[in-house]
Amino acid sequence: MSDLNPRGRLAGVLLLISVLAMVAGAVVVVPSGLTLNPSEPGAVLAAVGERTGLHLTALAVDVIGWLALTAAGLAMSVPLVGGARAHATALAGGLLAGAGIAGLLHDAGNLAVTQLAADPAAPAAATVASAVLLSAKWMVNLAGLLWVAATVAASAAGIPMSAGLRVAGVVAALSGLVGVVLPWTTGTAGPTEVMEQLGYVLHLPVMVWYGVLGVRCLRVRASGAWV
Repeated sequence: MSDLNPRGRLAGVLLLISVLAMVAGAVVVVPSGLTLNPSEPGAVLAAVGERTGLHLTALAVDVIGWLALTAAGLAMSVPLVGGARAHATALAGGLLAGAGIAGLLHDAGNLAVTQLAADPAAPAAATVASAVLLSAKWMVNLAGLLWVAATVAASAAGIPMSAGLRVAGVVAALSGLVGVVLPWTTGTAGPTEVMEQLGYVLHLPVMVWYGVLGVRCLRVRASGAWV
């Protein structure tokens, strides 16, 4: 095992932690009705107030996921070897880290709603909650866009990998891009809850692809081949 590259293994572990944590957070949030729809701030404040512990648990798990994604991007941003693909690999890692930071800002907005839920009857509480939730929703949209861009950079010209995994990455990125663009088509009306959930489903291939990439990174060798 002495020829294994510890940085590659670290990136692999972080990617797997990220994907598993985000899936776990979704498993908690969706069935419990804590998806936090900005078009219904009153209902959101009531739901968070009634299930504060569950809300904070889901947020903590999600924070772990985005933090792990940020760290994985930073680990990937330093290529194992030099060469023509070194800059593309660094770009992919930087974009991935940017996605993680945007995701953390999304969670920060959702955390702020927790304090607003302490006194939902306060003047303008619902108005402020709606603004905070809107910012958080568009921040996670930005995270998705950066994640898709990182996937394109990694699969198209960045990290050395098998042809099959490279093609799968491009397909996953296209699916994720559709999920990101969907809310943009709604204009001033904003996305419905169904459209929002569809966007998350369309982003699942990206998460699965990074899960596979994480497993492959665990087998990285000192020769410089990531997967």
